[in-house]
Amino acid sequence: MAGSSFQALPGFRDFIPRECAIRNYLFETWRSVARRCGYVEYESPVLEDTALYLKKSGGELSAQLFRFEDQGGRDVTLRPEVTASLARLAAEHQRHFPKPLKWFEIGQCFRYEKPQKGRGREFHQFNVDILGEAGPAADAELIALAIETMLAFGFVEGDFVVRVSDRQAWIDFATARGVTAENLPDFLNIVDKIEREKPEVLAQRLAAYQLTPDQIRAFIADPGNSSAAYDAIRADLDARGFGGFVELDLSIVRGLAYYTGVVFEVFDSKKSMRAVAGGGRYDTLVATISDGAVDLPATGFAMGDYVIRNLIEETTHANMQMEVWLQRNAANCDVYLVIADEGRRADSLKLLTDLRRAGISTDYPLNPAKVTKQFQAAGKSGARFALVVGAEYPELKLKILSSRTEESFSAENATEWLTDRLQQPDGPLLA
Repeated sequence: MAGSSFQALPGFRDFIPRECAIRNYLFETWRSVARRCGYVEYESPVLEDTALYLKKSGGELSAQLFRFEDQGGRDVTLRPEVTASLARLAAEHQRHFPKPLKWFEIGQCFRYEKPQKGRGREFHQFNVDILGEAGPAADAELIALAIETMLAFGFVEGDFVVRVSDRQAWIDFATARGVTAENLPDFLNIVDKIEREKPEVLAQRLAAYQLTPDQIRAFIADPGNSSAAYDAIRADLDARGFGGFVELDLSIVRGLAYYTGVVFEVFDSKKSMRAVAGGGRYDTLVATISDGAVDLPATGFAMGDYVIRNLIEETTHANMQMEVWLQRNAANCDVYLVIADEGRRADSLKLLTDLRRAGISTDYPLNPAKVTKQFQAAGKSGARFALVVGAEYPELKLKILSSRTEESFSAENATEWLTDRLQQPDGPLLA
């Protein structure tokens, strides 16, 4: 019987080598952008007290929790997002760090929702936050980092747009029309779904607040409803040369109840899929999580691996960049050691160890095999070079697999020669 009767659970993924390599490409790009923009990495537990998420998440999240009772009788949840964990962590440790905190995290999250394109029940997120800065400069810095991340993946202006809104503008709108604080989360949820809700359902839900869809759309369409915070953010991004990536869109509200001000989402320009990234300001969450012990303004965003991968694969230039990275980084090894003379296996193993200790990724045949089969194994491994150890030892032959050319050198300086050779193009060296 081929395979197994067991399969990954719905919405969960296996990462075979190519999938793992793609995941590593995403992670390394995220990490490099965050670090060059001055952010430091942190991590939080994947399992948290359920109360952490029920305290101030709101929206659909509470119905999507992977929630259970552990063997100690605790009500626990696999984290559905990281912001609540960050708020808990920051409240406990922030006094040890200068402000603002510029932190990032790459980790796994879990939500029990219907698996579909761009969405699974487990996923990895890139989370970037600034805590301890209340002004719009922090929001602009986060949006700029989101743009830098998209550019690092090979996207260009015209491929994507950052749609910026201000939740406070909607709070003011609702309050002026008699919406109570108790009903505000439901009202904001209606606005958040205005582009996805059926017209008759939308009209019915808004009627409860003596409002019509036309009133909501008129507010969204009027650029005069932008806030002073948005205007400051736009000026900041214009100064960076990023103005062409940004537009005001008051239909963006974000579903989580803890957002308090400017919010934004990154979309592909064709808007053929759900948001690539999203976030915003959450100035009261740390105080809420800490029961008022720590009051720390904050803003942040998250980018998930599902949607950004889909967009990369559907955008020719970004996909080509990823494939080039995979060719360079997804090989089993750089050098495959071909043992052409089994009498030299002991010498080959010593050479293998020397190369590996010098940091050269090297593989070899575990058992005696015909030279032709070893070269086939070298090709399948993705190695750039096949290093042949034969009867001529200590003279070695280096086969450049892409060009089928050959070079020779001595085993005495193999590590130094190969270390330098790996920095050169794959073609034959010129005398």
